[in-house]
Amino acid sequence: MKKGKIYFSLSLLLSLSIWGCNPLNVEEILDPNNPSVSSVSNNATKPQIQFVLTGLESRHRGYVTNVSQAWNTFGREIWYLNGSDPRFQTDWLGQNGRVPDRSYFGFGNTGGGSYAAPYQAINQASVLISAAQNSSLITETEKRAVYGFAKMIQGYQFMIPANFVYNNGIRIDVSDPLNPGPFVSYSEAMNHAKSLLDEAESEFSAAGTGNFPFVLTSGFAQFNTIAGLRQVNNAILARANAYRNDWQGVLNALNGSFMNLNGNLNTGPSHPYAGPPDVFNPLFYLPNAATNTIVVVHPSVLEDATPNDNRLSKFFQRANPVTISTDAGTLTGTHQDARWATNTAAIPFIKNEELILLKAEAHANLDQFADAVAAINIIRQAAGIGVYSGATTRAALIDEILYQRRYSLWAEPWGHRWIDARRYDRLNEIPTSFDGGTIFTQFPHPQAELSWDQYVGN
Repeated sequence: MKKGKIYFSLSLLLSLSIWGCNPLNVEEILDPNNPSVSSVSNNATKPQIQFVLTGLESRHRGYVTNVSQAWNTFGREIWYLNGSDPRFQTDWLGQNGRVPDRSYFGFGNTGGGSYAAPYQAINQASVLISAAQNSSLITETEKRAVYGFAKMIQGYQFMIPANFVYNNGIRIDVSDPLNPGPFVSYSEAMNHAKSLLDEAESEFSAAGTGNFPFVLTSGFAQFNTIAGLRQVNNAILARANAYRNDWQGVLNALNGSFMNLNGNLNTGPSHPYAGPPDVFNPLFYLPNAATNTIVVVHPSVLEDATPNDNRLSKFFQRANPVTISTDAGTLTGTHQDARWATNTAAIPFIKNEELILLKAEAHANLDQFADAVAAINIIRQAAGIGVYSGATTRAALIDEILYQRRYSLWAEPWGHRWIDARRYDRLNEIPTSFDGGTIFTQFPHPQAELSWDQYVGN
């Protein structure tokens, strides 16, 4: 554990960069005490490769704050109330007709964690691959393990900007940040993410068995073997295949994942937070803290909940509600997030509970209704709300699965409800009556990227 914390503190140095106008560029680090991009690309030592790999883990969590606060606001899982800057309410909620544009608050300069941060992780993974490829100081099986890890992270990260801008498309050819490739469609982007995850599986398969040959942080503590990382990779692939409407592909991936129908629903890899010299969990707020800047549970989540659902323990009722006045009225948050015991609690990025719900969703879409109900009942019984007794039609089961996802995956750093509602053409079901806002479908490319294209073109 101490070793992981040390590596993470070092990785923060590697992870620092000046974004400028180009969100795709990884700046060369010229600190003589730390490896530059050029130095690790030329016969890197094993410690240098370790340094870059741990830096990749740090970059891998770069999206968490922005995606958790913003996307979960778009899906009305939360409100991010901010007494210092009203734009977190007016803009993010789409009040007074505000709609996303290239200069949209929180995203217009670099795309924030929804757009720029994932590309930083993607290019850091490319640096890691290059470092391993060009090194004669590690074995071939060690190289293949590194390639597998890097491509797994790339597959995960490409799904973030793809789901943010959606039909506006993203760039997938970013090997040269000064001359990136064209924008491709959402389906092409998701196919690219799948192809990277497939490649990761092939690399892991060629990496032998046993432990992963480099040190991973505590976030991968249960998965720090080649077999364990293959399970994580397949879990991510299952999510990607659901977004691709490849339902048999979901089931195939789940068969190779860490899904356990009888296991702990919270099992899965996570983003660790150690505190200084690392950072704190960005989603942690002290219970009943005297503040007007805090994530609160959206009123509709409380209103629509099933009585006595165990998952309601995620919500802490404040002694004093948080209120913010906006042009569209007063927003009142009565409950805050109770998932994090401390400010150094790890944040899962995919877990067994989601995998079981993906299994239910795949079976429902394949008209395998008995299997879908069986998976649903695992979630319902864990929540203490009894077995499913509704209709066993595809439409009824999808309704049930989306409802269960809403509470099982509430406010996770992925914006599940926003994406789920869009996947099933149900954005109109997300309520705006509590805030007088608008439900967005997608975002345009950030102004910084448009400006960069114009600069290069000139």
